[in-house]
Amino acid sequence: SAIKKSKLWIIKAVDHCTGRTLAWVLGGRDAATFQRLYDKVKHLTTCIFYTDDWEAFAQVLPKDRHIIGKAYTHAIERDNSNTRHHLARMTRRTKVVSKSEEMVHASLKLWCALSVPAIFTKYQEMFLSLFV
Repeated sequence: SAIKKSKLWIIKAVDHCTGRTLAWVLGGRDAATFQRLYDKVKHLTTCIFYTDDWEAFAQVLPKDRHIIGKAYTHAIERDNSNTRHHLARMTRRTKVVSKSEEMVHASLKLWCALSVPAIFTKYQEMFLSLFV
């Protein structure tokens, strides 16, 4: 079987305090892809951006609000770990599910929505009502 040559990267912005995903983009691992993510969050003019030392971050983010280092990246690393755990399609090749950009985006939307307790509870109640 042929292995897909171009990888689809997920680059996310996570609220450091709440741990909630604010936005994401899918694409290559380059500054143009990260610029698309920054365009989604640049309206947040008082926030600080905590990142690792990936060159694209320094190219795009405002220098006065960008802190580079591993000390404050635990929220995004936890989010990435949870995404890989709950959306196994992100971690292995499979014949069962599509890895098209549209399906990855839809999976992330569903994962982020169901990570909100009020939304999860609504759908949990609807699901459980089928068995009453």
